[in-house]
Amino acid sequence: MPKKYKSTPRSRMFKPSVNEIEVIAKFNGNIEGILKELGAEAEYIYENYVIITIDKRKLGRLNSYPEIVHLELQKNLYLNGPNNLRNSCITYVQRSNGFDLRGKDVIIAIIDSGIDYMHPDFQNSDGTSRILFIWDQTQMGSPPIGFTGGAEYNNQQINNAMQSPNPYQVVPSVDTNGHGTGVAGIAAGNGRASAGVNLGVAPEADIIVVKVGYKGYESFARSTELMRALKYVIDKAKRFYKPISINMSFGMNEGSHKGDSLFETFIAEISTEWKTSISIPTGNEGAAGHHYSGKIETNQVKEIEFFNGGGLDSIYLSLWKNFADSFDIELIFTDGSSSGVISIENQTKTVRRPNAVINFFYGQPTHYSQAQEIYIVANSTTAPLSEGITKIRLIAHTIVDGNFDIWLPTIEEVGEDTFFAEPSIYNTLTIPSTAANVTRVAGYNDRVGNIAIFSGRGDIIPNSIIPDIAAPAVGIISTKSGGGYDSFTGTSFAAPFVTGSAALMMEWGIINDNDPFLYGERVTAFLRKGATRRKDIVYPNASFGYGTLCLENTMNYLVEYRLGADYFWLQI
Repeated sequence: MPKKYKSTPRSRMFKPSVNEIEVIAKFNGNIEGILKELGAEAEYIYENYVIITIDKRKLGRLNSYPEIVHLELQKNLYLNGPNNLRNSCITYVQRSNGFDLRGKDVIIAIIDSGIDYMHPDFQNSDGTSRILFIWDQTQMGSPPIGFTGGAEYNNQQINNAMQSPNPYQVVPSVDTNGHGTGVAGIAAGNGRASAGVNLGVAPEADIIVVKVGYKGYESFARSTELMRALKYVIDKAKRFYKPISINMSFGMNEGSHKGDSLFETFIAEISTEWKTSISIPTGNEGAAGHHYSGKIETNQVKEIEFFNGGGLDSIYLSLWKNFADSFDIELIFTDGSSSGVISIENQTKTVRRPNAVINFFYGQPTHYSQAQEIYIVANSTTAPLSEGITKIRLIAHTIVDGNFDIWLPTIEEVGEDTFFAEPSIYNTLTIPSTAANVTRVAGYNDRVGNIAIFSGRGDIIPNSIIPDIAAPAVGIISTKSGGGYDSFTGTSFAAPFVTGSAALMMEWGIINDNDPFLYGERVTAFLRKGATRRKDIVYPNASFGYGTLCLENTMNYLVEYRLGADYFWLQI
């Protein structure tokens, strides 16, 4: 059993000191003595995963203890920013003359930018709220038991707020971004504000919302906040003894994109903790120009150009290569000057410019990955970073494999004006859709049947990570923060179609006692099997995965296999 969280009455996640940092750690044994010696604090998230808050100057000492298996710095994630029910074969599944499924007694968790709890689509017919809990990590208040930050509001508090003339004085959680409200409406809206016209997929599901982030930052979240959010919602589902379908519409490019970071392995492991399904969009990087894939040979010098758009205060490059290959790296800046040749002997190197500081880091293989990362980050010191073409010069020595990949930040971070001159559209799934044991959801235009140009693609090499399924992602009508409805586009709004579909599947299987093990990878497998596939396309592929969402087909297969199972057991 994982240890209890420390209940120290502080909120480090909101007001860290200048040198304080959070790291994700995997450990063995007892680390309480280590934490005390280093003046660090820990939140035990799941089994041997822990989030440690520590003075960053003590990270080297922390990493030296044999009890620490692996450390990983927190990363920032960004929001991947519905007649779709009929096109996804959901309408018949909802109808009373069909499967009559609407998500009853299943929890849908929205880990996002919050929710407009005053919107009628998240209220029951008697005007009470369908939202069981809101945990707003961006506020100061009463955190959930076992957690040290944020403010938690239960169903009764939300109902009291809705009846108050000043609701936001009672429950002051507001979705200022609108992203989470739109996602929630697709997955679970009941259409009350439109007399049932704008219906979500699971309109009778219970809802739990985590507004992720930390105080003052509502447009993105750190990986550690999402880890806390996952543990929180799964613990709630276990408490209520209900299956849970989780939607997490965030993405980043900092990582190998192979599912081997601690953040991703944590997601894969905690997904097996309960009757859980997790849906994550593949991101909006397909046409962003933020991925470069190349090959280099011994003694070759290779130049790669990218255009740095204006107005940026920070930018990073994440280069991943085979550890057996050796090459140096040099940056040629927009004014033609050089960073100098940075080699492995440097390990870390800081280059100072008139208005920027550039840090180079040569990483090492970890317990989970044989690959090597070369990470470069530039931060402005006065004015924004210079606009123009920057060259990355790779100077090869001994090359065994030669293949490498480079990622720029996501479009949500740097916009459309920063891109490689010769990018690859493949291997553009954002992290954490690359984690195992989740349903990876690509986006397509269901009006014309084509994959959305922005939808993140998998790799084209055999046995690589690809989407599981595609769902509508263009011009989706859903709930708007502040009331009414709006049109949304992006893979963030494809994922909740699958989140809601998983909830209907679990209602049929677990709640209605047709398939008590219908969660996790079993849900993904049946979604894949029931997907619609065009005759002119070879499946599975990097864009659509196994096809487009067709829940009716999936449900028919579930019935067929249930009958087969009954027949099988009767013969024994």
